[in-house]
Amino acid sequence: MRIHVKLFATLVRYRSGSQAGTPFEVELPEGAALQDLITCLKIPPEETRITFVNGVVQSPDWILKQGDEVGIFPPIGGG
Repeated sequence: MRIHVKLFATLVRYRSGSQAGTPFEVELPEGAALQDLITCLKIPPEETRITFVNGVVQSPDWILKQGDEVGIFPPIGGG
């Protein structure tokens, strides 16, 4: 199944040549969860803070479906 993914802020470094918020497609097996997508992208789990599926915050065990749109954000630091 194909998933549309957007990486934000510092997570862009895990997708060579990508800009923050620019969508790209990832092919995953049926029944894959958000955590499987994060693993596929080689993003360390501790570097993800918020994940959206179709505009709704979801947990890492959320099962993805064909055509889902996923946004992944890192923890945000401030001062």
